[in-house]
Amino acid sequence: MTVTEESTFVPPSVISDYLFSGQSYAYYTPCPNAITPKDTGKTVESTPCVLGVDEAGRGPVLGPMVYGVFYLPLELHHSLLTEEHSFDDSKVLTPAVRANLMRLLNTPENNLYESCGYAIKSLSARDISSGMMRAPTAVYNLNAQAMDATIELIRGVVEERGVDVREVYIDTIGNPITYQQKLEKIFPSLKITVAKKADSLYPCVSAASVAAKVTRDVTLELMYEAIVQAEQSDPALETWGSGYPSDSKCVGWLRRNMDPVFGWGSECRFSWGTAREMLEVKGGARVDWPVDEEDGASTMNDFLLSSAGKGSKGDGLRDWYGQRSSEIL
Repeated sequence: MTVTEESTFVPPSVISDYLFSGQSYAYYTPCPNAITPKDTGKTVESTPCVLGVDEAGRGPVLGPMVYGVFYLPLELHHSLLTEEHSFDDSKVLTPAVRANLMRLLNTPENNLYESCGYAIKSLSARDISSGMMRAPTAVYNLNAQAMDATIELIRGVVEERGVDVREVYIDTIGNPITYQQKLEKIFPSLKITVAKKADSLYPCVSAASVAAKVTRDVTLELMYEAIVQAEQSDPALETWGSGYPSDSKCVGWLRRNMDPVFGWGSECRFSWGTAREMLEVKGGARVDWPVDEEDGASTMNDFLLSSAGKGSKGDGLRDWYGQRSSEIL
């Protein structure tokens, strides 16, 4: 699994400084020449575009969840992605094919590079767990984090970079209707379609899934290589597999590398049941933190959080996506 220039293409969407510090981050490619709005002096000419959204790494206990968006001119949606380059759901493409497509997307003078743009939001394992392990009244669940990543990326392309997106296709997690209704309220001018298996139905979503999947896979390789080098261990013996809780290699690696007090590094999602069980049931040292009641800070905070929920009739979208403490306060 050693990352070398010969074996692995490291796309610019993989930013090592953020990975090794456990930070989430966003990356955007330059806006392609074929899409960049042109000011003629009298009017601004734009290219109608289509945009797809998909994610990789929602379920693993190791590594980030990566959201990707991919956009290109509407007129090239099928001809360029499907007919010429055979994009498909990343899960049905081989790692070599995915890596080659990602390389082409980042190679100047290639028609994919000249006509298409993509962006990713890498949600670190540390930040995912931090949100999910908050107090019940302030929990920031995975659905809410995924929704916010989607909104941030669409805004980054449409509002900040001025791309004339007309149609948006999104692969859903959960109820497509609920997801679509929320996005339509935020982006009323966009024609939005949220559907299950969108990554196999719409080429732009397939391309987004490739960008997200390759970014996550290379991220895991780099993180694993850094851990092996730091510990001077044998990578053949210590492999962590796919990073999913159902993978025996992953579970074995977690057991062998668990610190009884600190658990693991920023590569692990402590909020996942697999990690919690190992720490709480199978040998983790229990630490009881004293309650800080000085100046009544805790009491006031508890009062504000509990008061916000009193008398509320509930909100279907809020309940499904969760809420942030800042929204309550």
